[in-house]
Amino acid sequence: MADLTTNLLGFAMHSPVIGASGTVGYGPEYEDLVDLGKIGGISGKGLTLHAQYGNEGARLYETPAGLMNSIGLQNPGVAHFIAHELPEMLRLKQAYGIVTLANLGGHSEEEYVEGARLLDASAVDMIELNISCPNVKKGGMAYGVKAACAGAVVGMVRAVCHKPLIVKLSPQAENIPDMCKAAEAAGADAVSLTNTFQACAIDLEARRPVFNNIFAGLSGPAIRPIALRMVWQAAGAVKIPVIGLGGIASGEDAIEFLMAGASAVQVGAANFANPRALQTVTEEIGQWMDAHGVAHVAELVGAAR
Repeated sequence: MADLTTNLLGFAMHSPVIGASGTVGYGPEYEDLVDLGKIGGISGKGLTLHAQYGNEGARLYETPAGLMNSIGLQNPGVAHFIAHELPEMLRLKQAYGIVTLANLGGHSEEEYVEGARLLDASAVDMIELNISCPNVKKGGMAYGVKAACAGAVVGMVRAVCHKPLIVKLSPQAENIPDMCKAAEAAGADAVSLTNTFQACAIDLEARRPVFNNIFAGLSGPAIRPIALRMVWQAAGAVKIPVIGLGGIASGEDAIEFLMAGASAVQVGAANFANPRALQTVTEEIGQWMDAHGVAHVAELVGAAR
């Protein structure tokens, strides 16, 4: 039987498969759908320091090979999460042995730092820093576009964060290798990529964009080959672990990312099409390994390089 056990930043996981932020709630939503004892971890719904409602208007729109979303980081805020949602994540950790990740966004350096400080003092296992958020002090440009800007905010968070710190990168970055190097130099323990791609849809009958913000984030199978290219670039640019995501819906999809150099993978939009996707992907990785005589999943990491 294939051994899928994975060590990520000092945490032993049942497999390299993690539920991606924004697609699995905080975990309990999938407890009756998925054998959580087979997956590696859950990255909770994206948080900001203060609670926010998110975007108005349409929030989801299907495309032929993906899903567009304009949620706007609706969330209860970090303090509420620590008091109410985190205990449920920790219950799942106790029951199934999964790793808990808190995904943190922010609209200013101060928000990022204070949010990280609070999460660092909590019982969450890792912090995944989402730098795709708009920097209100820089005219709305995302922190994750320019390497220097990303490195600065990662460094500020690193100064108050003693837990493993994963930096989730935006595909809108000007240069993926440079962005990865900046995150590593600023103290990131790992990088995860990629977040959703900026996209647009038009309502033909209304003759206007579907989303109030005009642009929205595209995820799903359509982005997988591009995300895979970025993961390949990331793995070649840094020495820290790379977590790959973007359109993964099957075991073979996940193995591509592992062979490209990812140490672990996250499954996101596929959970909406197949509520058992986390378990399906995990089991299919094991089946492929058995069929190809691969004893341990670590043998796949970087195998194509």
